[in-house]
Amino acid sequence: MARAEGHGGERHSRGRLGEARAVWWLRLQGYRILARNWRHPLGEIDILARRGRLLVAVEVKWRDSLAQAAEAVQPAQRRRIAQAAAIFLSQQADAETLSLRFDAMLLVPGRWPHHVRDAWRI
Repeated sequence: MARAEGHGGERHSRGRLGEARAVWWLRLQGYRILARNWRHPLGEIDILARRGRLLVAVEVKWRDSLAQAAEAVQPAQRRRIAQAAAIFLSQQADAETLSLRFDAMLLVPGRWPHHVRDAWRI
């Protein structure tokens, strides 16, 4: 079935481009990408990355302004991401040695990615 064009198609394309930019940025910062668009019945995580003993669940938001992007990560979504991240962490062989952090990658047209480290805690 073909995808209908319009906002949904544009949003999907922009989202994939945003995630690619976020991955690029994270790699430049020394993170190793473990998964993209990781799904579990409890939630979905845009990017799972690791640097040393730190496992990072990254939520990517692309909006017209940084304020809009920051506001786009709602509390219910944060809880779903945290639940999914706990499952992912439990599946790692060295889970007991890892720290888990929740980051946001905020993207706006014409600007570098804005990486918000430790964007929220659960």
